[in-house]
Amino acid sequence: MKSKEPGRSFPFLHVNQREGKQRKRGLTEIRGPYYSVIGRRYLEDLFEMMGVYVDSLKFAGGSFTLMPEQAVKEIIDLCHKHDVLVSTGGFIERVLAQGSEAVRQYVAECKRLGFDIIEISAGFVSIPTDDWLRLIELVRKSGLKAKPEVGIQFGAGGATAAAELQAEGTRDPNWAVAQAKRFLEAGAEIIMIESEGITENIDPWRTDVPAKFIDEIGMAKLMFEAADPDVFAWYIKNYGADVNLFVDHSQIVQLECLRAGIWGTKSLWGRVVTYKE
Repeated sequence: MKSKEPGRSFPFLHVNQREGKQRKRGLTEIRGPYYSVIGRRYLEDLFEMMGVYVDSLKFAGGSFTLMPEQAVKEIIDLCHKHDVLVSTGGFIERVLAQGSEAVRQYVAECKRLGFDIIEISAGFVSIPTDDWLRLIELVRKSGLKAKPEVGIQFGAGGATAAAELQAEGTRDPNWAVAQAKRFLEAGAEIIMIESEGITENIDPWRTDVPAKFIDEIGMAKLMFEAADPDVFAWYIKNYGADVNLFVDHSQIVQLECLRAGIWGTKSLWGRVVTYKE
């Protein structure tokens, strides 16, 4: 069921039109508890003000495994009340180190608790692509959405120092694109693009990499990690208001002001527009 946008204040002022939920483009995923404590009461305020613009919430760092089960359930139930999907984040790579039985139990528990999406990442581990495909199949057979995370930086995803990441080097973007294509063919609905090595912990940014992903796969099937205002502003400036982005929960208002075209830096002021028939 699609949620209706509540009447906003100042309705006589023009803003860029946004598709209603469940939209297929211009998706926004926000980070849940990790760098700051976010509980049910905080999220109630956030959703009351900006919930219509949030499509999914992603836990980070396996934080949900340290919380009381009731607290996790309350967050998930609140998200669902506001038509917001809930993702595990990329914690499965930590579970992989404990063997296949632990992975099966993890997926089953995510299903029981009400998660909608299991992100499948391998920033810290090296696994064959065929094993990723088996993980996608396991998640899908469990009735959950599989969201693989693809990137070019080994060791990404854990706030590793820039010098350490630089020493690791980066992968060939062509290999990453080929991986993403196989994941989509296996049934993944969308691919998360890891920011490290592209717009995070690197100077200058590898702007050629998102361009290659978009050229080869199309924007609708990609979500870009952009948990920095300069980064999500760059994506909107170059790819428009309908680019799919993952940001921190604290940035949802700033991001939506840019998508709506009502505010922005000098380079974006009055330049973000949409055309809907």
